[in-house]
Amino acid sequence: MIAFFNFFIKITGYIIQKIIFRTKIFYEDKSVQSRKIKGPAIIVSNHTSVYDYACFLFVFPTRTLRYQMAEVLFKKRLLGLFLKMLGGIRVDRSSHDFGFMEKSKRVLDKGGIVGIFPEGRLPKAGETAPLPFKSGAAYLSLYANVKVIPVYTDGNYFCKQNANVVIGKPICVSELYDDTKTEKENLNGISQYFRKKVIDLRDVLNEKI
Repeated sequence: MIAFFNFFIKITGYIIQKIIFRTKIFYEDKSVQSRKIKGPAIIVSNHTSVYDYACFLFVFPTRTLRYQMAEVLFKKRLLGLFLKMLGGIRVDRSSHDFGFMEKSKRVLDKGGIVGIFPEGRLPKAGETAPLPFKSGAAYLSLYANVKVIPVYTDGNYFCKQNANVVIGKPICVSELYDDTKTEKENLNGISQYFRKKVIDLRDVLNEKI
């Protein structure tokens, strides 16, 4: 049902998104990672607005993206129902319930795609973006033993200019794990690596436009 609803939204919303997003897609290395994602993976990216997820639905049209989403988005009844139908994974940021991690792992175990905005929230005015990455994506990638695909978006939605997105090369997270360090040190280090890769993609974009 979730896959069918995603397909329906992508078909019916294709023309609309072409108008409001005007997305232009770039690649760190298209021969290594294009818009087609094979097998299970986690997508990590910077977070510019609530429209990032909607944009990414069309950046990766052949796969169903199951994004982790903040609880506040589910508080509005119709929006919450819509996100559930799309496969959104609710994250209650103020609680200690980590059931969303198990749900995310089940998606990955079935060969699916999980999307995460590791900043955890939108940057406020005056804050350096992207914000520091939280460790959830690093933990999940190690726990499920799947690749991570970094993505950068400049967030230029609803503008006359293009919304530019850069897709990076997959990261094999297990290769980053250092047995001489504690788990916490590894998770922090890997999370910092993810953030650096996203920033590197921003630099790639600046070179291309």
